[in-house]
Amino acid sequence: MNVSLQQLKVFVAVARSRSFTRAAHEFGLTQSAVSRCVRDLEEVIELKLFDRTTRHVELTLAGSGFERRIGRLLDEIDMAIAEGREAHQSHSGVVLVASNPVLSSTWVPAAMARCAAAFPSLTLQLQDLPQTAVVRAVEQGEADFGVIAETVPFASGNLDVQPLAATPLCAVMPAFHPLAQHGALQWADIAGESLVTLNRDAGCTGAVTRALAGLRAQARPLQEIAHVAGVARMAQLGLGVGVLPVCVDGAQASDADDAACHWPVPSGSLVVRVLHPVVNVTTMLVRRRNRSLRPCAQVAWAQFVAQATGGEQSRVATRESTSVESYASVDVG
Repeated sequence: MNVSLQQLKVFVAVARSRSFTRAAHEFGLTQSAVSRCVRDLEEVIELKLFDRTTRHVELTLAGSGFERRIGRLLDEIDMAIAEGREAHQSHSGVVLVASNPVLSSTWVPAAMARCAAAFPSLTLQLQDLPQTAVVRAVEQGEADFGVIAETVPFASGNLDVQPLAATPLCAVMPAFHPLAQHGALQWADIAGESLVTLNRDAGCTGAVTRALAGLRAQARPLQEIAHVAGVARMAQLGLGVGVLPVCVDGAQASDADDAACHWPVPSGSLVVRVLHPVVNVTTMLVRRRNRSLRPCAQVAWAQFVAQATGGEQSRVATRESTSVESYASVDVG
């Protein structure tokens, strides 16, 4: 039996209006087209649905029962379509965002505030997790999307990745440290030093280890601290050279620019040197591959991307192409 949805809709319109003419106006068809549509339906289902006269259209007994059932089904279909469209266009609901601890305390709240200002009905809940747990939460659907820090390229068979902004790994030390007198630093220059960096929860350790591969004696441990402030404090006290992602122009940044610096500028009077060759740690959004975000999560994702733009990409490009002389010390205090 080959019955079309259009035939059923036209039949219900005629049945409810008791008029082929009014049904034709409703669908933008000619009266003859509506009559033919109903006649074709009657032939397919082998039922006479209307008694027609020159002045009246009345449902037959079979047509009346058919209209009650089909009318309810069509109303439910229209309702389901309307609800689906409303849900797709909705900017309300709860969005679960997972982030590593350092980004949770710096850039992510700025992105959340942007979402709150743009969509007051949207609720963002932040899950502050070690980076491996962030990836796992997104892969398992426990978070709508995640914010992580990695070197690029970053590949995962289960995740789609949206890079946001790159920040160079830098050596951080007090002004009295001998390396602070250098105009530029290579990774080899710090290989023999006591080093302090962020632990694996922040996603930086792997980049540091790879950059130092083959340069550092195995007997020299690499201390790992949970917070930027801890790394900076140890460097300030001369307990080691800190290795951190640093927005090198952050010391002069305005409040608006600070939102674009995904990593905090170390506090205290410290000298910051970009390490060469430059190794960037990229802040990125991750989501499950081949899975559409819920509408409310999609608008949040878009706001996070928008928060990361606004000159940051051009600053990164400029930073990486700047001459060695431009990487002079940054006094942060």
